[in-house]
This record gives sequence, C-alpha cells and structure tokens, in this order.
Amino acid sequence: MAKFIAIDWGTSSFRLWLVDAGNRVLAERRSGEGMMTARLAGFQKVLASHLGAIQASTDLPIIICGMAGARQGWMEAGYVDTPASLSSILDGAVRIPDAPQDIRILPGLAQRSSNAPDVIRGEETQLIGALDNTRSEEQIVCMPGTHSKWVRVSGSTVSGFSTFMTGELFNVISKHSVLSHSVADAEAFSSDTPAFITAVRNAWSSPQPVTNLLFTVRSGQLLHGLSATDAAARLSGTLIGAEIAGGLAGIEGGPVIRLVASGRLGDLYGGAFDALELDHQKIDADEAVRRGLAAAARHIFFQ
Repeated sequence: MAKFIAIDWGTSSFRLWLVDAGNRVLAERRSGEGMMTARLAGFQKVLASHLGAIQASTDLPIIICGMAGARQGWMEAGYVDTPASLSSILDGAVRIPDAPQDIRILPGLAQRSSNAPDVIRGEETQLIGALDNTRSEEQIVCMPGTHSKWVRVSGSTVSGFSTFMTGELFNVISKHSVLSHSVADAEAFSSDTPAFITAVRNAWSSPQPVTNLLFTVRSGQLLHGLSATDAAARLSGTLIGAEIAGGLAGIEGGPVIRLVASGRLGDLYGGAFDALELDHQKIDADEAVRRGLAAAARHIFFQ
C-alpha cells in the first residue's frame, strides 16, 4: 500500500513518486510543468492532475522539495542558515494551508557570509539522500548541473557550500561568444576524449586564469587545427577542471567525493575525477533525491 507521495518540483521540471512503507516506488509521473508553468496554471491544479492520473488516495501526505518553495513558487519555504544540522532542514518544512491533504515543502540552505554568500534549493534533499550517515569525518558532495553545488558536511552538519555556474557558462559560451564558431559543428565527445582529459588537468593545475585557458579553444583551432569536437571537449574540460579545483580549494586529506549525478554529466565528472586520480563514489541523482524525500517523510509524518 502507498505510504506517501514524494515530489521534486524544479524550475522547469516536475517529478512525482508514489512510495510504499518500504520506500519502493509504486508509480511515477514526470513532466515539464515546473515552477514557471505551475505559477500560471496553478500549483494545486497541476498536482491534482498528476495525482488523478495515478489514482492516488487523497489522504496520503506529500513531501516536496525544489523551486515550489521559492519566493515565486507555491509557498515560500525560506532557508536554513549554515552551519546547519541535517535535521534542521527537515524541521524547517512548511505546510501548505487549506490544502485537502498534508502537504509540506522543504526549505533551502543559505550561506550568509558577506564574502561568499550562497544559496541552495532542491539540492539539499539530494544531499540528505547521498550522505553516508555512518561516517563521522568530513564528507564532500559534488552535485553537477547548470549551477553545480559542492557541499562540505562534518558529521551531520552542513558546514558550507559553493555554487559554480559551470553548466550555464558552457551553454552561454558555446552559443553566444566568439568560441561559438569553434564548436558549432561539434559532435558528441566522451569523458575519455583526450582533449577533454588534457583540459581538465590543465585547468586543475594551471596558474593561468580560466579566462586565458578558455581562449585556447579558439586559438588552438586557428593555429593547430583543433577540430570542432575537440574544441567542445576542451571547453567542457576547462570549465569542469576549474570547478573541481575551486570545489576542493582549502580541503586537505583527500576525502572521498560523493558525486551525485546521472547520465552524461555523471560520465563527464566521473571521467574528470579519474583523470585527476581523485577518489569518488557515484550516486544516481534520482535515487539520492528519492532517498532524501523518504527521509524527510519519515521525519515529518511518521515519527
């Protein structure tokens, strides 16, 4: 029998899982009805259509993470300030008033340092699902994406995190900069493409600013006949290598990195870590968010 409903409601995507007491998925719904669409159509209306499609009972509790809790979302869930215990994230869930069933939205995380202000919304739930709760030493979690997140966790406390605009920069540079001409005809490349591996290593270790390394995508093509595919691989490897260097800056002891990713991003980041001989454990992003939502449901609804 179904026990609860878990939802990851992003800016442009909607994912729903009907879950039983053993955390097994009984039904699933996915769509492009993210926050931007739901604001116009109505969050309750979008949710009701998906619940109706799987014939879910109207008395099941619902736990939601992601942009549904943003200021422009269904109801603002706010932020929990770091350093923050994992339980404080779960305790910060807000309830949707006047809803026909118990619906809670998880808050994000805020780092209010004047030198390094930062926010997380949605990834905090992946974080909870990705951590090894048996480890007491510092854990490093990398969550690649349009805005990649690197989170530092000591025991059960989030001590800090950093956001890197890697995915967005790749998109902007490859489409709207002078480098767009170099990568226009690129085909798919893989994590073992030599140009990608070399670029990762160069960005990781080079004292040169990343803006200088990026221009070699263009100059390498003009002077050395770099192919469009290798140019795209160099662009990607440079940005990812620079991100990894930043994400691990100031961290000593070579901790295991928990890589929360799926598909192509998981392959590229995994290949980059291999190229740099960095110990890492890959965790499927969908599984991590489901585990995080299940932990939240147990904490909030079934204690």
